Amino acid sequence: MSIPTANSFVRRRRSRLGDIALVVATGAATVLVLAVLAIIVIDVVRGGSQRLSWTFLSMAPSEGMTAGGVFPAIFGTVAMVILMTVAVVPAGVATAVYLHEYADAGSRLTRAIRIAVNNLAGVPSIVFGLFGLGFFVRFVGAGVDRAFFGGEKVFGQPALVWAALTMAVLTVPVVIVATEEALRSVPRELREASLALGATKFQTVLNVVLPQATPGILTGTILAISRGAGEVAPILFTGAAYYLPSLNWHPSSQFLHLGYHVYVLATQSPDVDASKPLLYSTVLVLLAVTFVLNFSAFVVRSRMRHRFTGAGT
Repeated sequence: MSIPTANSFVRRRRSRLGDIALVVATGAATVLVLAVLAIIVIDVVRGGSQRLSWTFLSMAPSEGMTAGGVFPAIFGTVAMVILMTVAVVPAGVATAVYLHEYADAGSRLTRAIRIAVNNLAGVPSIVFGLFGLGFFVRFVGAGVDRAFFGGEKVFGQPALVWAALTMAVLTVPVVIVATEEALRSVPRELREASLALGATKFQTVLNVVLPQATPGILTGTILAISRGAGEVAPILFTGAAYYLPSLNWHPSSQFLHLGYHVYVLATQSPDVDASKPLLYSTVLVLLAVTFVLNFSAFVVRSRMRHRFTGAGT
């Protein structure tokens, strides 16, 4: 039996001090983040709750955006997020399935795709807006007009559908990464058992792997919704309108967005003092809409996890 020496006591003491320092540092960082979040939320709730009412939620802005409500902006934000989700989830999941289940990990094509996805995640959001303007609006939209509308400008202009597709391109790396992580968590034994019973690779992926990975896929969807609902720069060129006299619901029309509406109230209002309560209330509504969308996806994810894995929420 070895006898502890002075050096061993010193090392243990240094190790304990290091552990204590790490706990204090990480705890202080956590408290700081929570404190900043609490200050922001309290300030928004305090400033926005005064103007918040059913009239504010159900009416359109009026009198130079110093009166009225934000219902068209709520409708436009929710519609854009829904269209974005419908576009990004199938594309992101299909890409992740190909990379993880079918592609050769050492091939040049696979490496090139992964490099492209990683680079796409680091592109500034304003660049996506310029891409959406050039590709979706000027190229795809103008082509649709020439092919189906005799050159009349219907889709060849900023519109809800192009803004949603631009946001889908912006958020697709999030869905791809989250789906790949979910696919990695599926035990290999399940795949081998399915193949041993005579199922094809496609049947195994569709009926065994994807159902087990559904909670992780929905996690990526939640992250995509969180980013898509709050981004403003990509939609400036592709569909968001400064002001609309009526509610436009057609995919080929422009739309009002809560994030852009906040920017307009903060920078373009003729009476800043009069629009300040409206500004705070709009920010509060934007936070609430984002929370509701995320909570809805969270509920679906929890039910899927309980259904396919038997885990709790």
